[in-house]
Amino acid sequence: MFFGFPRVLSPAPSHPGVWSARGSAITVAGNGSNPGGSWGSQAQEDWDRDLLLDPAWEKQQRKTFTAWCNSHLRKAGTQIENIEEDFRDGLKLMLLLEVISGERLAKPERGKMRVHKISNVNKALDFIASKGVKLVSIGAEGKSQVGFPTYFPMAALGFPKVGSFPEANLPMRIRMDDPLTNLNTAFDVAEKYLDIPKMLDAEDIVGTARPDEKAIMTYVSSFYHAFSGAQKAETAANRICKVLAVNQENEQLMEDYEKLASDLLEWIRRTIPWLENRVPENTMHAMQQKLEDFRDYRRLHKPPKVQEKCQLEINFNTLQTKLRLSNRPAFMPSEGRMVSDINNAWGCLEQVEKGYEEWLLNEIRRLERLDHLAEKFRQKASIHEAWTDGKEAMLRQKDYETATLSEIKALLKKHEAFESDLAAHQDRVEQIAAIAQELNELDYYDSPSVNARCQKICDQWDNLGALTQKRREALERTEKLLETIDQLYLEYAKRAAPFNNWMEGAMEDLQDTFIVHTIEEIQGLTTAHEQFKATLPDADKERLAILGIHNEVSKIVQTYHVNMAGTNPYTTITPQEINGKWDHVRQLVPRRDQALTEEHARQQHNERLRKQFGAQANVIGPWIQTKMEEIGRISIEMHGTLEDQLSHLRQYEKSIVNYKPKIDQLEGDHQLIQEALIFDNKHTNYTMEHIRVGWEQLLTTIARTINEVENQILTRDAKGISQEQMNEFRASFNHFDRDHSGTLGPEEFKACLISLGYDIGNDPQGEAEFARIMSIVDPNRLGVVTFQAFIDFMSRETADTDTADQVMASFKILAGDKNYITMDELRRELPPDQAEYCIARMAPYTGPDSVPGALDYMSFSTALYGESDL
Repeated sequence: MFFGFPRVLSPAPSHPGVWSARGSAITVAGNGSNPGGSWGSQAQEDWDRDLLLDPAWEKQQRKTFTAWCNSHLRKAGTQIENIEEDFRDGLKLMLLLEVISGERLAKPERGKMRVHKISNVNKALDFIASKGVKLVSIGAEGKSQVGFPTYFPMAALGFPKVGSFPEANLPMRIRMDDPLTNLNTAFDVAEKYLDIPKMLDAEDIVGTARPDEKAIMTYVSSFYHAFSGAQKAETAANRICKVLAVNQENEQLMEDYEKLASDLLEWIRRTIPWLENRVPENTMHAMQQKLEDFRDYRRLHKPPKVQEKCQLEINFNTLQTKLRLSNRPAFMPSEGRMVSDINNAWGCLEQVEKGYEEWLLNEIRRLERLDHLAEKFRQKASIHEAWTDGKEAMLRQKDYETATLSEIKALLKKHEAFESDLAAHQDRVEQIAAIAQELNELDYYDSPSVNARCQKICDQWDNLGALTQKRREALERTEKLLETIDQLYLEYAKRAAPFNNWMEGAMEDLQDTFIVHTIEEIQGLTTAHEQFKATLPDADKERLAILGIHNEVSKIVQTYHVNMAGTNPYTTITPQEINGKWDHVRQLVPRRDQALTEEHARQQHNERLRKQFGAQANVIGPWIQTKMEEIGRISIEMHGTLEDQLSHLRQYEKSIVNYKPKIDQLEGDHQLIQEALIFDNKHTNYTMEHIRVGWEQLLTTIARTINEVENQILTRDAKGISQEQMNEFRASFNHFDRDHSGTLGPEEFKACLISLGYDIGNDPQGEAEFARIMSIVDPNRLGVVTFQAFIDFMSRETADTDTADQVMASFKILAGDKNYITMDELRRELPPDQAEYCIARMAPYTGPDSVPGALDYMSFSTALYGESDL
């Protein structure tokens, strides 16, 4: 066909037909050859000459070709009424040529003068001649004006199956005895369902002895073009469905990745503030509950997230592989959801997690120390307060005012003894103040009450000092009135007070709680206790000496009948009190022995726990390191096929998973150690944190390595790479992987490319070429080339994939060769889900030939293969 005009079948390709003029019409002269047997004979020429003189034949020709021209002109929104007149100004003739050719002709003349009409006709004839059609005796002037064609050639073609147009394949009642009805039915169906206008009436064929063969063939050619376009549309629709299915699958994978990444990042975002919360609790129980919550987090909550993180990386790599295999651009996750972003967030989580565990243990140690100090403060404060009870009232007494001289002297001596006792208690007051200060520095939660009690003791102590000084001054004023004094009582008092204070100190020390963490520390306490017991004989001698003084006083009183009322005026410490406290000290010694023995046994148990943990950790730690190294070797070795390597890795993964009970056992031992408040272990350099991190890295590494081999299998199968080629790729990759890291750095990859013959020197052109290649193999700009990217690059030219141009051409067929497509056309040609997919994503078409509802399939096709949101 030429521009949609039907062409005669008879002229051979090397002898094109010649267009000529007969009278006032366009005609074609054949070249003499007639393979169809219809044209070129003398009989045919006689028949044509007779037809030129037949009015009925001319009427059929006019009706047929007027309808044929209007079937094209209506696409431009116009039509002709009289084929002999409406083409004379050349305007609609030029428009007809533009519609059927799809090209733009020269701008027409809009004037009404004859010269303007001649110019337009010449432009149309020149355009026809420019397409290789030879025109004979046809011109724009004189009697050869273009008018009704009395001879218009067309092709006789065979047709595709009617089934290509399901809507036209309607049951029709065919009446063998009524050809007129059959033709009218056929013409109506063609016009309604195939959009073929009526070019003839049934009467023009059935009621005519010699129906015009050329008019019939023109009508028939319209059926051919309709069916031929349907076949092309079906092929185009199949291609588009295939491409859209791949895109929809990839979009679902992208959505899955985005959701999993968002969920994991949200969990990390929620968890980090909890781990960053370092507000200490006030009690040991509350802090131990925090530690238990942290253990639950490590045992129950974090391991599933480790698996999600690993699965996220596997999904990301698989998606990228599928995108490469379907000739799609690399997937770039949303801002903040890159694999590197997740790794960074995970690193922050683990850093905060490590700091949190250290903080918990330090807080437990601090609270333990605080509880110990607080108890010590209460004991010393209680002893001191008991001692001071009634002292102020005693110092305020005015008994010296009515006492005899001997009584005054006795009161003075008693006061001196009290001052000695007061001085002896100075050390305890200082200890109480020091403990209170330390509790303040350690931020003890009940510091206000401690400070208040300490302040009360200090104020009372100052008051006692002032009252003591005041009473001494009063007694010294009356000292001259004193004549006698019982030196023995005084000596008793002076020796009894320090001894009593020593016993109180001994009882305090024997009842003092202790905190130790090692056998060495408990042995130190045991040694100190043994040293204390060694001093008991000398202490007992001092006790007997003090009691001897009291007995001597009793003898003097009895001998000289001194009125002492049976009491020592210089001290309140009686022999019974000394003996009672001494007996108490003797009872506390074996209790202390038992407490030290029990603590020694506990420390031995803790040491066994340390050794048990250390023995396991010293095996598991090197085992994990060895497995990591073995996986690294497996990933770069070339033993067997990829399936063999995959099977080997999966067996390897199974053996690693089977090792999990040993990790769990070590976790149990670690929990026992923490419950025993053991904070160090000299028997191993491995902590539970080291083992956890190593185990998680091992699981992640084996899973990632298996995924890499699976992606290599995908690439191999998709691109038809043989096992020998894969081995060659691996050998080349390993050769240039100098540091055995499993990836190629930029310089290593450049050396590999140079060895393959790439011209990538240090000149600007070479650097630009290398940068272009790097953008292909490292689209995420990580600075390394993985083996997967390497084999993709080495084999990328062999893939047979769809292109944007192919998809665009397919849409153009569905659109009836238009630059846009409509919703109705998409819904008619594509399955419902894929039609709606296109409608939702296609932008409105804005070209000069746009119509309401037109969609831009060109930008959509380009977007399928470029960086876009589709």
